[in-house]
Amino acid sequence: MSTTEPEFESLLTPVEVAAMFRVDVKTVTRWAKAGKLRSIRTLGGHRRYYEDEVRALLTTPKEGA
Repeated sequence: MSTTEPEFESLLTPVEVAAMFRVDVKTVTRWAKAGKLRSIRTLGGHRRYYEDEVRALLTTPKEGA
C-alpha cells in the first residue's frame, strides 16, 4: 500500500501579500472584502491568501498601462 502526502496550497499572510504589492495591510483586507482577492480564515479568524492567486495577480498586466 503506497502512502502519498496530501497536497496543500501555499498560503500567505496579509503582511506577505502587502509586501509583494507594496501596499498597506489594510488595503489587502479591503481587496479581500471587495472580492478582488480570495482568502480563507484560520481557526483563529486570521485571513490567509492563496499564493498562486496572488502571484497571478502580480503578473497580470495593469489596465490603462
